[in-house]
Amino acid sequence: MDMFQLETFLAVAEERSFSRAAVRLHRTQSAVSQVIRKLEDELGEVVFDRASRDATLTSAGEVLRDYAQKLLNLRGEATGALAELRSLHRGKLNLAANEYTCLYLLPVVDAFCRLSPQIKVTVQRSLASRMADEVLSHAVECGIVSYRPDDPQVRSIVVYRDELVFTMHPKHPLAKAKEVSIHQLGAENFVAHHISSPLRQKVLQAFRRHRTPLNMGVELPSLEAVKRFVAMGNGVALLPGLSVERELQSGELAQVRVPELQFERRLRLVHRKHANLSHAALAFLKVVESMATRHGDPFYFQPERGA
Repeated sequence: MDMFQLETFLAVAEERSFSRAAVRLHRTQSAVSQVIRKLEDELGEVVFDRASRDATLTSAGEVLRDYAQKLLNLRGEATGALAELRSLHRGKLNLAANEYTCLYLLPVVDAFCRLSPQIKVTVQRSLASRMADEVLSHAVECGIVSYRPDDPQVRSIVVYRDELVFTMHPKHPLAKAKEVSIHQLGAENFVAHHISSPLRQKVLQAFRRHRTPLNMGVELPSLEAVKRFVAMGNGVALLPGLSVERELQSGELAQVRVPELQFERRLRLVHRKHANLSHAALAFLKVVESMATRHGDPFYFQPERGA
């Protein structure tokens, strides 16, 4: 089993067609079929259901696809590492974040690009639940998450401290108050992010604990949408402080303290624990550490115990 066989296999799996894979690989369909047959002979397993019309993977094919992608990612990583050895002035850095954690990355990436403008930086959007897997599969070198991964193969470093913020339109009746009780929020209409999270569960528990109804009349697909909707004068929202810094400074939104809803969230940078990080990734970690040294709270650089 060689890399070309795996590339051919993945092309067929992704295109769901031997003919389309052949066009993509600039080969004949018979040549592609021959490569797949040889691969199946070596594995002793059938990887595509020949009875299907769209090159459906068998159970063995599903298993092989995951490993094939990891192997090709490793090959790409090895090629990139060797290129960096030849020239310290070239390289790339692949990071992963979601809509929220990317906001932490922006000033850090800005500082990194000023120091290393020759390094290409790519930040891909990823679900928080998938971040550790993508790091371990070598799809990215580092990710930013808002929880501590359980996987012992992942090293985590606390890099930022954030808090939950109760926000509303500046002309909302509660906007002039310095502080309100959770009991005063039972009649409010909350605008929420539709994706569940551990922090959302804490909020729900707090309302239940204080015997206060939580009315979520509108759920939207992004934090940006929630902010804009509330800024238009619709309801109130509980949002990460990091996500509303600009709106609070500009006066588009107002903030009121709710003692019962003072929840802290710590963002973490994660990477493979025993990995030889690229020169670009090592330089990026130094920038992350220098941000914490230069600015202090809420920026941090605290490797976690056992990480």
